[in-house]
Amino acid sequence: MPDHYDVLIIGAGLSGIGAAWRLGRLRPGTTYAILEARDDLGGTWDLFRYPGVRSDSDMFTLSYPFRPWHGDRSMASGASILRYLRDTARDGGILPHIRFGTRVRSAARDGGRWTVTTGKGTFTCDFLYACTGYYDYDSGHQPDFPGLADYRGRLVHPQFWPPDLDHTGARIVVIGSGATAVTLVPALAATAAHVTMLQRSPTYMAVLPERDPLAGVLRNRLPAGVAHRVVRAKNVLVSQAFYQLARRRPARVRALLRRMALGHLDDPAYLDEHFTPAYEPWDQRLCVVPGGDLFDAIRSGAAEVVTAGIERFEAGGVRLTDGRLLGADLVVSATGLVLQPLGGIDLSVGGTPVDPGSTVAYRGVMLGGVPNFAFCIGYTNASWTLRADLSHRYVCRLLAHMARHGYASATPRERPGPRRPLLDLTSGYVQRSRHLFPAQGDHDPWTVRQNYLIDAVTSPRADIRRDMTFTRSPR
Repeated sequence: MPDHYDVLIIGAGLSGIGAAWRLGRLRPGTTYAILEARDDLGGTWDLFRYPGVRSDSDMFTLSYPFRPWHGDRSMASGASILRYLRDTARDGGILPHIRFGTRVRSAARDGGRWTVTTGKGTFTCDFLYACTGYYDYDSGHQPDFPGLADYRGRLVHPQFWPPDLDHTGARIVVIGSGATAVTLVPALAATAAHVTMLQRSPTYMAVLPERDPLAGVLRNRLPAGVAHRVVRAKNVLVSQAFYQLARRRPARVRALLRRMALGHLDDPAYLDEHFTPAYEPWDQRLCVVPGGDLFDAIRSGAAEVVTAGIERFEAGGVRLTDGRLLGADLVVSATGLVLQPLGGIDLSVGGTPVDPGSTVAYRGVMLGGVPNFAFCIGYTNASWTLRADLSHRYVCRLLAHMARHGYASATPRERPGPRRPLLDLTSGYVQRSRHLFPAQGDHDPWTVRQNYLIDAVTSPRADIRRDMTFTRSPR
């Protein structure tokens, strides 16, 4: 007989560890397991190993509300985040529940339970919770560059950074202008001969301090937990206010971002050419520049930005559409990620396949028409964990409601109405994949707000019964 659990969690990354912690505290006695495809926990923070990898959200909001962040940096390194997750799993008694090297291939709902097929056998559960994030871990976005076969140097994608790659003294071209490129350039510039960030178009950059000054003061005067909550609340308020200002007064935010950059790179013409996008702030995610490190590398001459198209690769580097040749020993293709809903798992209910792209998200946690199934997705305008933790607590509330009333299943039932994309950014990596993801509706509870302050108040009080069909356990 397959192993049976009350709840199966898919993924042992930031979301999965948080879900297990909440389940253990809010639903004691619930049997659960975490199915993790990789050989270690951490998800994204175990996958990405490129130089300088770090968070692009502050750790006081990216960390768990139940476990204070004690690190000295607000924008933390990938290695320190991974240690934090391992410590959380160990101290929370979660490690024995993780089945490593267990990739989920499919999940079928039939006969009142889920049957989950993996590379290491079959499991069954009453409730299935996908905490898989939305990155495809097996592939990154890689354009088909003309002439690539002629290039004599080395081409690397950051998602698959070779551990033995020595870039000391190399001429490096980093293609891209997103968070990965912005992280890589100053890290590589520390030892490379020269680094060029080659971008097709500019991205908005937000210069933020590496360390939170308020955190340093409060940690010396208050208990760690209290200090963490105060700084977390402050950062939530500031980030939400900044986002709302960007949507309502974009010109003011553009001017503010420019002043931040000029504090590190006093060259208005350079900023106009390379750091002034055609779109408005927060049409795409802002790139964080901790301590202005990218601008400092440019000012020192160790790095530069070139805004141009790629004509083709040649033996010695990259030929641009304006005729210039960028000589390169190493080209880093930081050209984006591939998004994938639900970890690429094949879902079916009663023998009928479920196409996530044709469904509608219920409270941003469940799928219309799919019983006893939840998924975790974060905010696009704030730290992932803020929304993820609300989702975990909602799932625990739903499970408690079902147990209290003897319900065997809960199925969201969509009311007809207009649909719009679940992910509301214009970024290329989002646009390429948004048809694969569930949509959202135009009325509660089928909308997904990008406002943690409202969600933090309404989610714990949300009517569990609204637009939900429950069935009882058989006698």
